[in-house]
Amino acid sequence: MFNEQKIGKILLTIAVLFVCVIFVGCVKAQKQGNDMLRFMFYNVENFFDTTKDPAINDNDFLPDGSMRWTQKRYLDKRNRIARVITNVGEWDAPALVGLCEIENRGVLDDLIRNTPLSKYPYSIVHKESPDPRGIDVALLYRSDYLKCIAQQFIHVKFPDNSRRRTRDILYAAFLVSNGDTLHVFVNHWPSRSGGQKQSEPGRILTASIVRQKVDSIFSRNSMANIIVAGDLNDTPLDKSLTSNVALHALTDTSLAKPSALFNLSAYKMNEPIGTIKYQGKWDIYDQIIVSGGLLRGDLRTDVDLCHIFKPDYLLEFDRRYMGVKPFRTYVGMNYINGFSDHLPVYVDIMINNDKK
Repeated sequence: MFNEQKIGKILLTIAVLFVCVIFVGCVKAQKQGNDMLRFMFYNVENFFDTTKDPAINDNDFLPDGSMRWTQKRYLDKRNRIARVITNVGEWDAPALVGLCEIENRGVLDDLIRNTPLSKYPYSIVHKESPDPRGIDVALLYRSDYLKCIAQQFIHVKFPDNSRRRTRDILYAAFLVSNGDTLHVFVNHWPSRSGGQKQSEPGRILTASIVRQKVDSIFSRNSMANIIVAGDLNDTPLDKSLTSNVALHALTDTSLAKPSALFNLSAYKMNEPIGTIKYQGKWDIYDQIIVSGGLLRGDLRTDVDLCHIFKPDYLLEFDRRYMGVKPFRTYVGMNYINGFSDHLPVYVDIMINNDKK
């Protein structure tokens, strides 16, 4: 009897191990580029070089500027950004990396050539934007997984103030391994400087410009695969996101339909940690929004595949408001050698390679 029980336990253990091996094998079989693509967005917070650019106001981030932005501090920042991108990718660096608050093409070249990211064939989509501080949006993409077939930098014009400047909206289209096209918008909408209500019209205007471009894509293909992502400086429930005169991103993915946008980040609003913390309150300003086509088509994602990346090393104890907060590079003028005041977000896009 004892021997039979012992043999039975051994056989059960072998069976469980066999199932685990099969499961792990299936997980690893989901190879990025062939079976899935990972897209991430990260506001890296003031990724400046140490050289004066006379065309912009970068005086604070110079060796003799108010932030004492030295070469060592720059290199630490560069390496920390590379670490985050690599870690978000887990086994494989993300296929697409949207960034904001980068100063120029030079810091991007340095990031992908002189860090561990150099082992991946990243290409860059970037253009100098009219932002007075010179902070831009950019997109890195892996040329072994994607082919860039179009790119555009959409200027935001404010009818009430022709001299006002903000970041361009970055648009790029990519050919995926199964022959489908993926459209990507990277955004950094106007800040809340001056107050949320006072600054809201600028974000509503920017959102409406994105929506116009999205609708032009929908007019050609109502099931187009579209990602709209970025630091939107509003929550998923604010007017710039929800109003039908702005982005009009719906918050219920069960209503997935053509020619519509759906905010995956809205489902993260009840989580204890958002993407930015201000005066003790977490909010989700960094968002990922997708088209109905990406919820139903041969390129497919879901709420459960969208995440806020929040490892312990990106957080620090919040002495004033308790809990945790993003571990940033500076607190005021005090350099603390952290990462950013924002947490990254990412989403996986599954690829159907058995299209009929």
